Amino acid sequence: MNNLLPLPVLLPMFGAALTMLLGRRPRVQRAVSIVTLVAVCAVAGSLIWITDTQGVQSLWVGAWAPLGVVLVADRLAALMLTVASLVTLFVLIYATGQDEEEVRRETPVSIFHPTFLLLSAGVSDAFLAGDLFNLFVGFEVLLFASYVLITMGGTGERIRAGSIYVVINLVSSLLFLTALAITYGATGTVNMAQLSLRFGALPHDVTIGIQLLLLVVFAIKAAVFPLSFWLPDSYPTAPAPVTAVFAGLLTKVGVYAILRTQTAIFPDNPLTDLLGWAALATMLIGILGAIAQSEIKRLLSFTLVSHIGYMVFGIALATQASIGGAIFYTAHHITVQAALFLVAGLIERVGGSTSMDRLGGLAATAPVLGVLFFIPAMNLAGIPPLSGFIGKLGLLMSGVDVGTPLAWSLVVGSVLTSLLTLYAVAKVWNRAFWGTPVLGPFAPDETLPDDAARAGKLPAVMVGATAALVALGLTLTAVAGPLYGYVDRAAAGLLGNAYLEAVLSGVGR
Repeated sequence: MNNLLPLPVLLPMFGAALTMLLGRRPRVQRAVSIVTLVAVCAVAGSLIWITDTQGVQSLWVGAWAPLGVVLVADRLAALMLTVASLVTLFVLIYATGQDEEEVRRETPVSIFHPTFLLLSAGVSDAFLAGDLFNLFVGFEVLLFASYVLITMGGTGERIRAGSIYVVINLVSSLLFLTALAITYGATGTVNMAQLSLRFGALPHDVTIGIQLLLLVVFAIKAAVFPLSFWLPDSYPTAPAPVTAVFAGLLTKVGVYAILRTQTAIFPDNPLTDLLGWAALATMLIGILGAIAQSEIKRLLSFTLVSHIGYMVFGIALATQASIGGAIFYTAHHITVQAALFLVAGLIERVGGSTSMDRLGGLAATAPVLGVLFFIPAMNLAGIPPLSGFIGKLGLLMSGVDVGTPLAWSLVVGSVLTSLLTLYAVAKVWNRAFWGTPVLGPFAPDETLPDDAARAGKLPAVMVGATAALVALGLTLTAVAGPLYGYVDRAAAGLLGNAYLEAVLSGVGR
């Protein structure tokens, strides 16, 4: 079964090549992209069952152990692959619902589909990477694709925001290469399982230096405070499908890298205090930034930053319960945040803007849109019995169990953040969905130009894809019991030796 491991990477790469060749046949191109991602979803779902029943799966590509590239799937990687592939599939379907004029202006098909599939391949490679260099390659593939996607359309605003995004990620990539060089020079390997054994023989200050450098790299990619300043200015300018997949996945790959390296490479020195204070600052400063916004996409971007803090909270406590809570919350947040950004795209289509100063009455003019916003917004705020509440409750209980002053600070900070999140999404609801109906920048009695009138339409495909993503978030609530058992087993595996044994033996367990 370990021969399945390359498929989540290879299928999107082959799909990207094929869709590039089909650039003049957009319908066939869209069909190829959807079929490719459906196949990736099937493989990822199979890996969930395989890793839960048979244990960690590893594959030395070309059978070049221990010098070759190793792909590894455990419960954590399989869950992240499955959720990520489902989200990318629904976002892609949403993108196919845009009319031809909007496609040409916002997401040119001949470029969008190959680049989107390449992004999916990079995300999958990062989740399956068993060594730091392959993790670097996964990051670079997804970042290369993201550079194209974030500047798609070529407007001045997107180019400016994209420039910030590109520069920040080039700096983080340079730091990652530096960390790789130092690590290889000190240990003779970049394989994570081997590093967990060899770091013990190094001087403590060398190990700490490498660990801090890797944490800085991944904190930039995950948008952990104070390295999150770039995100709210970069994400809101991109087209809605691009923003949704960025918000859902890219920062979570950074969180995944922190979790993987902390448990696989540095299990005896998790730097809990540093990560804990960073998590607390990320939660509070991010949500304070959100409540100060009057533009929906920027508000959601700040909530994205804030809720990364919950995931780092779980990693920082470094217990089985807290890591299980962090994994559950990461899966939940991928679906909810992506859904909210798709809804923001629909709001812009109906209202002509995402500025709350120019919106109102959407609950009356587009009641379906009101439902699609309300459910994931309440889920993000952690209202019982939704999955956001379940994930937060697990993290809070783990913090109480640890009982240190830092853990209690994180508990209090997370409760406050949840309340402020509720205030932020309630503000969007009150200003954009209640009140006097307004369409874009026009007063109700004004005659609307053709573009604004067309903006009021809600294509069934776009609404259906958004509804499917909202339903996926509700599914996590419905299966919360079995899923929480799964993530608890995943956390136990991360804190045990199964990953190390599977990689070094070269056989799946």
